[in-house]
Amino acid sequence: MKKYTYTESKDTRSGFGAGLLEAGKQDENVVALCADLIGSLKMNDFIKAFPERFFQIGIAEANMMGIAAGITIGGKIPFTGTFANFSTGRVYDQIRQSIAYSDKNVKIAASHAGLTLGEDGATHQILEDIGLMKMLPGMTVINPCDYNQTKAATLAAAKHKGPVYLRFGRPVVPVFTPEDQEFVIGEAVMLNPGTAVTILATGHLVWEAIRAGEELEALGIDAEIINIHTIKPLDEHAILNSIAKTGCVVTAEEHNRIGGLGDSVAQLLTKKMPRPQEYVAVNDSFGESGPPSALMDKYGLNADAIVAAALRVLKRKEV
Repeated sequence: MKKYTYTESKDTRSGFGAGLLEAGKQDENVVALCADLIGSLKMNDFIKAFPERFFQIGIAEANMMGIAAGITIGGKIPFTGTFANFSTGRVYDQIRQSIAYSDKNVKIAASHAGLTLGEDGATHQILEDIGLMKMLPGMTVINPCDYNQTKAATLAAAKHKGPVYLRFGRPVVPVFTPEDQEFVIGEAVMLNPGTAVTILATGHLVWEAIRAGEELEALGIDAEIINIHTIKPLDEHAILNSIAKTGCVVTAEEHNRIGGLGDSVAQLLTKKMPRPQEYVAVNDSFGESGPPSALMDKYGLNADAIVAAALRVLKRKEV
């Protein structure tokens, strides 16, 4: 098992803030809009550097999406910023009609996704957003795993032509990916080659998958671990090559098991390579208020849950 270490932990939303600032420096067409959550979205540095390229829309998320769509007509590259719940569920009609259907070059930056929003509870913890967004034709869906990868993903989103949903979170997590990495939309990242079981993880569950790989190694199980940072377009080649070798797969995500990464992988396997699959995800329920780490443990989104899923799927492979 390849060893991954880290010297600091940061929130992925800060990676977005750093990426937004750098994208603004690289391209004067990059602009930002926010729905009264500047601090939460870490947009302060961008605003300080480019005050004339920032628009405070207030608590009017649907209006923000419409304005962003309109701004693209003049060649601007708008990043909208609010919580993932308000970036998707609250404004789905506006995204569908004004952005996706019209193929507008809007980047929907969605923070505080999943259970790790924490104490704000179920009304703010969206676990359906990946499903909502990946169903929209032409929408790219990205879910990076740490600060460095989120920064790189933001820069890649700014250069990409077409609508992008960029999902990130609130809690501090280990920073273990390279600072100078190249982020290629739709190209999965191999973290550890293995032969016994494939673990496909996204977002905050990538680090948990690495921890799970270490636990499995202690049990004599060689796990292949892949970081699926782009849910759509899915890296079908990397996934099928891995599962052809290992014969089984575990998918891990901070999302409802319905509609997320696991569903995308299941559809792929059904069409091209039926193999045993186990899910690590929220089991079709809403969240609740509580500390992020406690919620991840309660809902089975951690390394222990990934290990248990790997042991289950290995038994199914042997039948």
